[in-house]
Amino acid sequence: MDIFKKCDDYITADIAKEQGYYPYFHELTSKQDTEVVMEGKHVVMIGSNNYLGLTSHKDVVKASLKATKKYGSGVSGSRFLNGTLNLHVELEKQLAAFVGMEDATIFASGFQSNLGIISAIAGRNDIIFSDKENHASIYDGMKLSYAEVVRYNHNDMDDLEAKIIKTKKQLEEKNIEKGMIIITDGVFSMTGDLCDLPKIIELKKKYNVRVMVDDAHGFGVMGAKGKGTHEHFDLMKEVDIVMGTFSKSLASLGGYVASSNRVINYIRHNSRPYIFSAAIPPANTAAALAALKILKKEPERVKNLRDITNYMRQQLKAHGVDFRETNDQTPIIPIYTYLPKRTMVACNMLFERGVYVNPVLPPATPVGECLIRTSYTSTHTKKQMDKVVGIIAEVLNELKDLQE
Repeated sequence: MDIFKKCDDYITADIAKEQGYYPYFHELTSKQDTEVVMEGKHVVMIGSNNYLGLTSHKDVVKASLKATKKYGSGVSGSRFLNGTLNLHVELEKQLAAFVGMEDATIFASGFQSNLGIISAIAGRNDIIFSDKENHASIYDGMKLSYAEVVRYNHNDMDDLEAKIIKTKKQLEEKNIEKGMIIITDGVFSMTGDLCDLPKIIELKKKYNVRVMVDDAHGFGVMGAKGKGTHEHFDLMKEVDIVMGTFSKSLASLGGYVASSNRVINYIRHNSRPYIFSAAIPPANTAAALAALKILKKEPERVKNLRDITNYMRQQLKAHGVDFRETNDQTPIIPIYTYLPKRTMVACNMLFERGVYVNPVLPPATPVGECLIRTSYTSTHTKKQMDKVVGIIAEVLNELKDLQE
């Protein structure tokens, strides 16, 4: 059989294009902001992860340009060899201090961060307890690690504890010792759910396991100063590993891991995705540094983000829009459309009427739970929210009887 047969047989996207409801790959022709230009249309952007509104900030742009002029467009090598800039080292120091860890190191992307962290710290003789709704990069990192993976029901701490107990009992019966770690998203990217970190830390102490939090959507969002999910719960000293990205609150591209000196030292010398990838370019590094500086100086951006998101929740409720009531601290509001075609048609109609949102379909959601993912920025205005909520309610009402 031809290995490309699966490519020839894949027609789902073709059908959506032919029928006019394909919602992906709209071309952006302006900077990322609360309002953007896509394919000649001016739309309000509520589908971005630009949580703190810093992608267009003059200081971030200026720092990026200045770094390119000084260091060039790239580093032409891995961090392990010729690709370490003083900018990289400075960013790592500042990140570690900000999130309350001894040390940190940075990767070329957030996705690569999870690949590099998990595959380095876990191996064939280890066990990972993973929330079933963890990000795809965590799943791929676990595959790359060859560790045994035990999945627990989403945010179900009773299920997690039962599986830890069962696993430990099985190991004791066989007189085997294995390293164990719980890995969870801090803020779950599709639904905006917040992990039950206090209970996870309780289980960590009770059963002597380690904890890693993927805070890609929690950094710059959670806690009074935006330090993340562990700050929100006042557990800054209890998490063993924190991972995050630059492509969201820090308005750049890249990712990081923060932990103890020994863990970071081990990752630097044993992570294949880290060792065998070129380091992030000077422009991205400088942009992330500048954004972090702004976050430290202007923590009110975190509060503004929370306020505008909660205003939108109130307006959606007032307009009778079916959305999931998640933790009111997160800037993600999932609006349920349930069926794939209805979801894609709705997103296209919203785009045509001036609102950009993200369609989320299986496997990113369970079958029958398709949703429109909306996310907000600290620089959004109530006027913009008043405009988009009316359009959302109007479109969903028109499509309420649409079946597959």
